Amino acid sequence: MTDYLQRLQAAIKHMHGCVAEHVATTPIIETFNGKTIWQRDVERYSVRNHPRAKRCFAWVCRDEDGKDYYTAVLETRAIDSELAAVRAALVAQVKDERKKA
Repeated sequence: MTDYLQRLQAAIKHMHGCVAEHVATTPIIETFNGKTIWQRDVERYSVRNHPRAKRCFAWVCRDEDGKDYYTAVLETRAIDSELAAVRAALVAQVKDERKKA
């Protein structure tokens, strides 16, 4: 397992308190009004010891200051794929930015 996948695995344990095992990598491209707004690989993990989720979708992003931050989205009824996890994270990010403004 690569260092990148291990760091994501550790982030899942830290954020959600569960053991994760890498399953797959899926390239995701999200567009809005015909423009690409998000493009990167999303890692799918199976998770154990979580009361509700069996999967988690994770990736790393870089902020304006060049600092990496990890995103780990647990599977729910509404978030059942890599693309759904990305969309949920983007919506949460916009809401967070609006609160700061």
